[in-house]
Amino acid sequence: MGLPHQVAGSVQKIKFILLDVDGVLTDGRVGLLPDGGEIKYFSIYDGLAIRLAQRVGIEVGFISGRRSQEVGVRARELEVDVVIQGTSDKMKDFEKILEEKGLLPEEVAYVGDDLPDIPLLQKVGFSAAPQNAAEPVKYYVHYVTQAKGGDGAVREVIDLLLKTSGKWDEIIACLGDCDAPAAG
Repeated sequence: MGLPHQVAGSVQKIKFILLDVDGVLTDGRVGLLPDGGEIKYFSIYDGLAIRLAQRVGIEVGFISGRRSQEVGVRARELEVDVVIQGTSDKMKDFEKILEEKGLLPEEVAYVGDDLPDIPLLQKVGFSAAPQNAAEPVKYYVHYVTQAKGGDGAVREVIDLLLKTSGKWDEIIACLGDCDAPAAG
């Protein structure tokens, strides 16, 4: 698990990780319940990785074209403050995030899995897609995970970012001794 030298250098600048939800944080399936509700499954491994990134000062946000109560619940569990749901224009919302957070596009990593994600994947400093992303998406990213969406893909990307940026040793040294929670 490594990155080309030119990409590895850009990883040093990452301050914010933006994640698509369906197909990235979940496996892309939606279970419809008889009462009209739905069910989604999130990976505990991805949750821990999000907490580890936060522990070293990297903020994480969720963005989705769909609306789901489950996404809000998961975001609260992980103390993810930037949660955009029901968006029809991810680029517009991305620009708003940049403005509100005082970030440059190259300071953001984005993980997406389908065609609507391509413009954003091309704009950020580091882009990734899960192994089971739509095939055309894979041509526009710096990294394709070995894991599938909802099954550790986010963990793989965050581990890679932390290791490449030199923050992995800080994470290991902090395990068990730091005040920040790391539950996933």
